[in-house]
Amino acid sequence: MVAHILFLADEPDKGLWDFFEKDKLDGIDIIISCGDLPSNYLSFLATFFKGPVYYVRGNHDEHYENNPPEGCICIEDRVVEYEGIRIAGLGGSMDYKGGIYQYTEKDMKKRVRRLTRKASRLGGVDIFVSHSPAAGMNDGTDLPHQGFRCFYDFLDHFKPKIFAHGHVHISYSYKQPRLDDYKGTLVVNAFQKYAWEGEMENMKL
Repeated sequence: MVAHILFLADEPDKGLWDFFEKDKLDGIDIIISCGDLPSNYLSFLATFFKGPVYYVRGNHDEHYENNPPEGCICIEDRVVEYEGIRIAGLGGSMDYKGGIYQYTEKDMKKRVRRLTRKASRLGGVDIFVSHSPAAGMNDGTDLPHQGFRCFYDFLDHFKPKIFAHGHVHISYSYKQPRLDDYKGTLVVNAFQKYAWEGEMENMKL
């Protein structure tokens, strides 16, 4: 079946915020935030959107502690299923100053292991969502924007159809591609927004 998924990250898209019209969400099945977006932005979208709005937290999302996005579903360290599509989430960035959503490689590896066990019980993962990219794959050279090596363990094990992340803005000088490929997994940099439409094998959408 064909699925329509809207990925978001890092900066609100003006077309969905300042110049919003409800019909811009027509045809979308799922909205997924990859982090570092204002809580009220996601809450605003959830007000008009009939499907689920899932999110992971970015390294700048400390305000979510006291003001989480209303009407949205946090998928941190979880695997959720929507109409047969299994979605796993791990937010946060590399630890560069001790923030609450910053992790060392060792810490993130522990999270990956726990998430792997959960995903295995559900029979796999179709979409892997993170805030940070994987190490060496369209990440940055400075510590705050370096990706995690342990993400490859998850990708190699489950071979999801899509790996979506944010954190490394396409507007940075890294010459980041919007899309990439890792062993058949589509890698999406969700900066601002990216609408994906495609076939989800054996799904029930």
